[in-house]
Formats: sequence, structure tokens, C-alpha cells
Amino acid sequence: MQAHNGAILIVDDDEDILVAVKLLLKRHFDTVITCSDPTNIPVLMAAHSFDAILLDMNFGPGESSGKQGFHWLEKILEIDPDAVVIMITAHGGVNVAVEAMKKGATDFVAKPWQNEKLVATLSTSVKLRRSRGEAQKLKKTNRALAAVASAPSQPILGNSPAIAEVLSVIQRTAPTDANVLILGENGTGKELVARELHRLSGRAGKVFMSVDLGAITESLFESELFGHKKGAFTDARDDRIGRLQAAEGGTLFLDEVGNLPLHLQAKLLTVLETRQVVPVGSDQPVPIEVRVIAATNVPIEKLKDEAIFRQDLLFRLNTVEIHVPPLRARQQDILEIARHYADIYSRKYDKEPKGFSPEASQLMQTSNWPGNVRALRHAIERAVILSDEEEFSAQDFQAESGDGGQNTPVTSGTTLTTKGPGTAVPEDLNLERLEKQAIAGALKKYRYNISHAAKELGITRAALYRRMEKHGL
Repeated sequence: MQAHNGAILIVDDDEDILVAVKLLLKRHFDTVITCSDPTNIPVLMAAHSFDAILLDMNFGPGESSGKQGFHWLEKILEIDPDAVVIMITAHGGVNVAVEAMKKGATDFVAKPWQNEKLVATLSTSVKLRRSRGEAQKLKKTNRALAAVASAPSQPILGNSPAIAEVLSVIQRTAPTDANVLILGENGTGKELVARELHRLSGRAGKVFMSVDLGAITESLFESELFGHKKGAFTDARDDRIGRLQAAEGGTLFLDEVGNLPLHLQAKLLTVLETRQVVPVGSDQPVPIEVRVIAATNVPIEKLKDEAIFRQDLLFRLNTVEIHVPPLRARQQDILEIARHYADIYSRKYDKEPKGFSPEASQLMQTSNWPGNVRALRHAIERAVILSDEEEFSAQDFQAESGDGGQNTPVTSGTTLTTKGPGTAVPEDLNLERLEKQAIAGALKKYRYNISHAAKELGITRAALYRRMEKHGL
């Protein structure tokens, strides 16, 4: 019979027992080590990683109380709390077995043993040890992933009264488990606020799960959030855990919640009220324990319209409301944010760091920035790439001035030349650049409202997000 992977330690003061057990087990396991003196256990455990330890309960002539076995069981578990120990003795009964299990033993075998039963017990114990090891590894991996996923991608910058109020509300709300609704225009940094709430909460060591509800199709909503069982629908080839279960113990960030259709809002409300989910294809509810933070660019006035948003869901989500101000309402923060991104993109593109001319500073501070921080970041990245002066000038930026007029020293994109009546042909027919220009134009036209821009372009929100990332918009 081929030996299974596994290392077994046998501890017994009877040499005949050690020889007999080793002869039996070496046909079934790769490594079998014997020990007649229990004081050598710590040395052996330091030198080897045992999958199971077969431990006698009595050592020395006349011993039958089992105290020595319990003593060494405790020592083994002090060295390795996940150790799998099977107690063995000729002087045992139900009470001894129960006491051994209470003290941390995995199983109990009485002498004389049945060979098949002993091998089966040790085989099961080896599998248990492996599963414990895998569980510990997964826990460590999950903690590491949670730390990375929960780390803010960038700090919340600024010292303006508007952003100071936001930070104050975050400080007061984060330690609680209250549901939070974050309101603000596109590009204002609502996800940064959500991540900061998570970072300062008691859940910081757990996962921060972000879900863009606007990018999930209605048909996949339940599967994505609640999970599904194998065979629940055509493509359900395996069981899948939903986002709500994946965020267990941590924070679930629901972005673009204002764009959720009413019938799906009802499903979300049921989950939040019952604190349990029912995976698609299952009839067994699964309890969940998560903190919910939601965000939307839909104004609160529209959310209070029952034709757009369920009021009972709104009450459930907005225990605390945080209004993230647009960039035009915190102009004194603009230069700090601009310098931050200028440093980032200078390092990214291996450029020398440089400052902003007075004209450039003035232009940025008086611009409307309809795309908010996202638009400012894009403008800074473009300037870092294209600027060849010692400092950034007004000509390096393209922005709308505060009075509604256009400050566009440099234009990007294509120009049109008229070839005949009623026809206009772009000079540049490169499809990549034309696509980027069309997307940038739609975003600017609808002040970075993703839903409206996507509709104008004739594509889905998810497709628009992919193209924005592709073109750096």
C-alpha cells in the first residue's frame, strides 16, 4: 500500500509498543518517529512538523492516573496550539476520554487497539491538521488582503472649512456602526470618505468591500450581492459567495446606490432589515454582519422623491449623511491637491518636479472643475506629460473659469476642416483619439454625470468606466 503524506510522532514508554506501532504505520505514512521519553517532545517538535501525535497517558511502572499524559498534552498545545493529539492508554474509560477531549485532545484510542481503527483515526487526524493549517493560512492571507484593500488609495487633502466639516463628521461617525450615506457630485472623493470611515472604525482589520451598483446589470444583482448555488442558473457552475457575505465583519461600500431600480431597492432593503441573505438557488438564509456605507451623486431632494427612491430604504441608509463638497466650493484646497498629484505623476513619468506659475495657480483656483478632483487630477497628469517649461503655466491647463467663461489656453483633440457644404471631416481620423475626444466631450457636457454621459454616447456605464480608465479620463 502506498504511504500517504504525513508525519506521525509516537510517544510511549513501552519499547514493544513503539516498535509495533511504527511497523504498522510506516506502511501508511511517510514519516513515523518514536519517542520513549516525553521530555524529548519539545526537541522533536522543534525539529519536525508533525501532522499527528500519538501520546500515551501514563509513563513509568505503576502509573495509571493519566496525569502525566494530561501534563504533556498541555505542553504540546503550548508549543503548537493547532497540534493534533490522539491519546492512547490501557487504563481508560469514558471519563478519561472526556477529560482528554476537554483539555484539547483530538481523539482517544484504548489499548489494545484495532489496527484498522488506529490507521483510520490517524488518517483523519492528518486531514484535520492539514485543514487547520489551510484555515490559518487563509486567515493570514485574508488579513493581509483586507489591510491592502482597506488602505486609502490617497489621503483626503485640504484645510478648507468645507472639507474640515467632512473630516469632523468622519471622526465622530467612524467608531460607531451607524449606516452612512455619502452625497456628492462625481469625482468629489466619496469612496475616499468611505475608506476613511472604515479605517477609523473598529472594523479596520476586516475587509472593505466596494461595489459599484451602477456597473452591475439587473440580472446579476442578486448573484453578485447575495451569491448563488451551483446550478441556480445556466452559468452557475459552482457555489459562489456574494459580496455581502464576503464583507462579513467588515464594511460594505455601495457606490451609485441612487441609480438602483426600485424593484432592486426592495431586495436590498429586505437584506438590511433582516441582516441575512438568501443565495440564488437556495432557500436557506445566511446571517450577515456588516456595516453599510452607501454613496450617490443623486441630490438628496431627488432621493426624497418616492418615484425615484424608496423612502424606507433611504431611512435605513442615511442614519448619518455626509455631504462631500465640490471642488469649486473649496478653492483654497485646489493648489494643495494639484501639488499632490503633480508629485505623483512626476515620479510616475520620471519628470523633474516643478511648481506652478502665478497665472496657472490663479487659473486653477478660479475654475469650476465640473469633474471635481477627478478632472483636476487628469489636468495635472496631462500637464506633467506635455509641459516643457521650468514651471507649469496657464497654457498647460484646460479648465472652465469661475465666471462661466472659457479659459482654454491649449485645446486638445481634433480640429475640423470643411470639405463642402454641410460636411465636416476631422483632420485627425485616428479612432483612439476620436473616441477619447467624444468621451471627454460627453463628460464635460454633462458635468461628469456618468449615467447621462453614457446614455449620450450610446454605451453602458460599465463600458464608459472602462473607456475612461483606458484613456486616463
